[in-house]
Amino acid sequence: MKKILSLLTILAMALTIVACGTKEDSNSDEQKITIWAWDKAFNIAALEEAKASYLKENPDVEIEIVEYAQDDLMQKLNTGLNSGVTEGLPNITLIEDYRIAGILASYPDAIMNLSDIVKYDDFAQYKVANMTVDGKQYGVPFDSGVTAMFYRTDLIEEAGFTVDEIDKGITWDRFIEIGKAVKEKTGVAMLTLDPSDFGLVRTMMQSAGTWYTNEEGKLDLIGNEKLEKILATYNKLMESGIVNQHTDWAQFVGAVNEGKAATVPTGCWFASSISQEESQSGTWRIAPVPKLADVADSTGYSNSGGSSWYVLNKVGNNELAADFLAKTFAGDVDLINTLVEKINLVTTYLPAATAENNTKENAYFSNQKIFELFGEWTEKIPPVKYGMNTYAIEDLLEIEYQKIDTSGISIEEVLKNTDAQAKSQLGIE
Repeated sequence: MKKILSLLTILAMALTIVACGTKEDSNSDEQKITIWAWDKAFNIAALEEAKASYLKENPDVEIEIVEYAQDDLMQKLNTGLNSGVTEGLPNITLIEDYRIAGILASYPDAIMNLSDIVKYDDFAQYKVANMTVDGKQYGVPFDSGVTAMFYRTDLIEEAGFTVDEIDKGITWDRFIEIGKAVKEKTGVAMLTLDPSDFGLVRTMMQSAGTWYTNEEGKLDLIGNEKLEKILATYNKLMESGIVNQHTDWAQFVGAVNEGKAATVPTGCWFASSISQEESQSGTWRIAPVPKLADVADSTGYSNSGGSSWYVLNKVGNNELAADFLAKTFAGDVDLINTLVEKINLVTTYLPAATAENNTKENAYFSNQKIFELFGEWTEKIPPVKYGMNTYAIEDLLEIEYQKIDTSGISIEEVLKNTDAQAKSQLGIE
């Protein structure tokens, strides 16, 4: 009896090992894909629409959508890719544009090359640039983070300025001049900022076609004249007396909805937060973000945020996952048109630019066709490589920047010190 039990135990263990060893293969035989994303109201809602659209022509496919907070998603993804164990990882995942360069460099075989599957000429090129390595593309661009200067027409006009001047585009120096008048005549700050968040600095950088690192991923801090002028402009803005300060997202939205800011220069995605306050409907409008006064090729077009879709290489069902993306977010104009209305999507998929919902007037924003404008501006965003260490470098820069006030150091010294710390702490050149 003991021998029989032993044999049965060994047999059971063997079957378990075989099952575990073939799990990935068996999953590959199933018509199933799993997709990870964050934000129920935006990305998950978009996936649900894409799923419904795809299943009309592919009813035998099973699509599982899993929601995580972005930080949790990235932790799970990095843990799985680090270990080399694909079990439990998704077929498709959403990754923020500022992070993808690090993923592609750290795990060069982890993401599927989609160059022969997706028509990349159909997308805004600033998005494509950050998923391109050695001439190969690795994702499907999704939402645009194209920036706008949202502004209160009533407050601007009360201070003696015209909508026409703002819409044509202004410089940051002019923005400060107008802001001082607005503050004096209306009592309202020109904008609200979190002093510990350099999001506006990133907006200024991309509008001028520069970044913390160059095209090769090497530090571009010392001698970067554009960045020096950007930090000087940002410092002038912070010292101008026209800034309301907040410390978190809730305070940010609250300040705007409570009428404590006359403008909000940020990503297009903030339109939905502004429009939460019904009493301000018709008083808001959008214009390009201000340019840098003394940078010749500075533009009024930039990007803040945004993410893209990626297929993991070794999880299985690669072709099915790629087909899903190609026929939805990379090929379905009707789907994108639906998402414009349903989740206020500002797409980077150019064929959808003339879709019906992208050309409608928006009563909240002074009857402007805001999605049409967002689409036009998206095509004008200067492409820059975000590199692998955007947030890590920025953390160091923010600390050094504070020393302008506390220690009286110059902007050149701020960049020199940040460069030295990035090299020693992050190990980059």
